[in-house]
Amino acid sequence: MRPGEARVKVLFFAKARELAGRRYTELTLPSELTSAQLKDRLVQDFNLHSIQHVFVLALNETFVEPDARLCLVEMANKKDFIGFQATKLDVNAIIEIVVSPECGAVSSFIGTTRNNFEKKKVVKLEYEAYQPMALKEMQAVCKSIRSQWEVEKIAIYHRLGEVPVMEASIVIAVSSPHRKESLQAVDYAINALKSSVPIWKKEVYENDEPSWKENRECMWATTK
Repeated sequence: MRPGEARVKVLFFAKARELAGRRYTELTLPSELTSAQLKDRLVQDFNLHSIQHVFVLALNETFVEPDARLCLVEMANKKDFIGFQATKLDVNAIIEIVVSPECGAVSSFIGTTRNNFEKKKVVKLEYEAYQPMALKEMQAVCKSIRSQWEVEKIAIYHRLGEVPVMEASIVIAVSSPHRKESLQAVDYAINALKSSVPIWKKEVYENDEPSWKENRECMWATTK
């Protein structure tokens, strides 16, 4: 890669994913360019002509204006991916984010809604979070992982709102050169998230009153 260039990962979703025939790609781009230039490149390289007037770009989980100037220097070194979303989590896409040619292992945890709790029929879960604080705590979890294990990329995504039975509420994925590190990092991540990240969960039952649930691991728990 030459000076003035950045290696970036581009993710495709929905119709763009179908037209491109892939969920993501990696490109070498000028470190400074406009969003219009980037969009033209994607249209030409990945057959997006039919949606070029409707698809939008986002940089680091933030939408960009059609004529914005982009700086991709920071993006090139990004290895921690965290976020919340109110729609269904794409488990495969999240795992693919952390895949790296330098790594021989990718470990993951997928938390899903089960249909029962203490003989009650669960119909869905509902999540809410104090997002600004939660994102900071998730970043702290990533930093703590990197201080303990040699890992390459970390992805932590949590769903908010309603999560039906069998759908994922959280996906954690970690890549590392060897399996031991990523396995231990994933186990640490889910316990750390339950302990310190301000996310609240309500269980909704078929024939009983809904109940806000308390993680035994969380620092404000009244029961251990």
